[in-house]
Amino acid sequence: MGGFEWVVWAALIVVLVAIAMLTAEIEFMLLALGALGGLIADLLGAPWWLATIIAAVIAILGTFLLRPPLLNALRRSSDPTKSNIDAIVGTTGQVLTQVTQAGGQVKLANGETWSARLRGETAPAIGPGVFVRVLAVDGASVVIEPEASSASLG
Repeated sequence: MGGFEWVVWAALIVVLVAIAMLTAEIEFMLLALGALGGLIADLLGAPWWLATIIAAVIAILGTFLLRPPLLNALRRSSDPTKSNIDAIVGTTGQVLTQVTQAGGQVKLANGETWSARLRGETAPAIGPGVFVRVLAVDGASVVIEPEASSASLG
């Protein structure tokens, strides 16, 4: 092609790395790694078709061999602390105003006061002071049930 194929490979690397940085997608970095292999092959004198095959093989191998351990490393370093609704489900609380299937209020262990309702259609109403467990969040209400060892604060 005239001896300037390396410029195409270098430009491809720059574009792929830029996309990887903008999108935070690891696949573009693996494609850039393949393009780096194509650049090296081109600089060592390989014909353009062989450099293209080398780039494709490196990108495919990177996708299958490097991507899984890299993603595992990213997941391992993430914060395992639950947040938002995930942090509320499973917590305990105390009934403030009587809770029925239609509504009521509870104060959760994290200090927040929520509208609450009972899970079952036939569950008996829960009076003030009873300790409960949050089963789910449904809109702006928590779905609760009495704790097995529920006691009131008196």
